[in-house]
Amino acid sequence: MAKWTPQHEAPEPLEGPVVATITGGTILWFVLFLVQIPFYGWFEERDLLWWVWTCLAGAGLGLIGIWYVRKRDAALKRAAPSPPPQPDSPTP
Repeated sequence: MAKWTPQHEAPEPLEGPVVATITGGTILWFVLFLVQIPFYGWFEERDLLWWVWTCLAGAGLGLIGIWYVRKRDAALKRAAPSPPPQPDSPTP
Protein backbone atom coordinates (compact mmCIF):
# COMPACT_ATOMS: atom_id res chain seq x y z
CA MET A 1 0.00 0.00 0.00
CA ALA A 2 1.39 3.40 -0.94
CA LYS A 3 2.09 5.88 1.81
CA TRP A 4 -0.39 8.73 1.79
CA THR A 5 1.08 12.21 1.45
CA PRO A 6 -0.91 15.42 1.70
CA GLN A 7 -1.46 17.31 -1.54
CA HIS A 8 -1.70 20.76 0.09
CA GLU A 9 -0.33 22.59 3.10
CA ALA A 10 -2.06 22.35 6.44
CA PRO A 11 -4.09 25.42 7.39
CA GLU A 12 -2.92 27.78 10.09
CA PRO A 13 -4.15 26.88 13.59
CA LEU A 14 -7.36 28.58 14.60
CA GLU A 15 -6.75 31.09 17.37
CA GLY A 16 -9.75 32.23 19.31
CA PRO A 17 -10.76 33.13 22.85
CA VAL A 18 -8.96 30.12 24.31
CA VAL A 19 -8.89 31.35 27.91
CA ALA A 20 -12.63 32.09 27.84
CA THR A 21 -13.39 28.70 26.31
CA ILE A 22 -11.40 26.78 28.91
CA THR A 23 -12.85 28.88 31.73
CA GLY A 24 -16.38 28.25 30.49
CA GLY A 25 -15.77 24.51 30.28
CA THR A 26 -14.29 24.45 33.78
CA ILE A 27 -17.29 26.30 35.17
CA LEU A 28 -19.60 23.86 33.40
CA TRP A 29 -17.83 20.83 34.90
CA PHE A 30 -17.99 22.37 38.39
CA VAL A 31 -21.69 23.24 38.03
CA LEU A 32 -22.40 19.66 36.93
CA PHE A 33 -20.55 18.43 40.01
CA LEU A 34 -22.59 20.71 42.29
CA VAL A 35 -25.86 19.63 40.67
CA GLN A 36 -25.04 15.96 41.31
CA ILE A 37 -24.06 16.36 44.98
CA PRO A 38 -27.68 16.31 46.29
CA PHE A 39 -28.19 12.99 44.44
CA TYR A 40 -25.03 11.36 45.82
CA GLY A 41 -27.04 8.54 47.43
CA TRP A 42 -28.89 7.82 44.20
CA PHE A 43 -25.62 7.53 42.30
CA GLU A 44 -24.14 5.35 45.06
CA GLU A 45 -27.10 2.93 45.03
CA ARG A 46 -26.74 2.39 41.28
CA ASP A 47 -22.94 2.14 41.35
CA LEU A 48 -22.63 5.34 39.27
CA LEU A 49 -20.46 7.43 41.59
CA TRP A 50 -17.90 7.77 38.83
CA TRP A 51 -20.21 10.36 37.23
CA VAL A 52 -19.83 12.64 40.25
CA TRP A 53 -16.07 12.22 40.46
CA THR A 54 -15.64 12.65 36.72
CA CYS A 55 -17.23 16.09 36.96
CA LEU A 56 -14.97 17.03 39.86
CA ALA A 57 -11.92 15.78 37.96
CA GLY A 58 -13.01 17.81 34.91
CA ALA A 59 -13.22 20.94 37.06
CA GLY A 60 -9.81 20.27 38.61
CA LEU A 61 -8.16 19.62 35.27
CA GLY A 62 -9.90 22.70 33.93
CA LEU A 63 -8.17 24.80 36.59
CA ILE A 64 -4.84 23.44 35.39
CA GLY A 65 -5.95 24.19 31.83
CA ILE A 66 -6.81 27.79 32.71
CA TRP A 67 -3.36 28.27 34.24
CA TYR A 68 -1.74 26.71 31.18
CA VAL A 69 -3.58 28.71 28.52
CA ARG A 70 -3.09 31.99 30.40
CA LYS A 71 0.67 31.35 30.52
CA ARG A 72 0.62 30.38 26.83
CA ASP A 73 -1.35 33.47 25.87
CA ALA A 74 1.08 35.71 27.79
CA ALA A 75 4.07 34.01 26.12
CA LEU A 76 2.54 34.49 22.67
CA LYS A 77 1.95 38.17 23.37
CA ARG A 78 5.54 38.62 24.58
CA ALA A 79 6.91 36.86 21.50
CA ALA A 80 4.78 38.79 19.01
CA PRO A 81 6.75 41.37 17.06
CA SER A 82 5.87 44.91 18.04
CA PRO A 83 4.58 47.13 15.22
CA PRO A 84 6.94 49.86 14.00
CA PRO A 85 6.39 53.23 15.71
CA GLN A 86 4.16 55.60 13.78
CA PRO A 87 5.31 59.20 13.40
CA ASP A 88 3.20 61.73 15.25
CA SER A 89 2.96 64.13 12.35
CA PRO A 90 3.81 63.68 8.69
CA THR A 91 6.97 65.45 7.54
CA PRO A 92 6.97 67.16 4.12
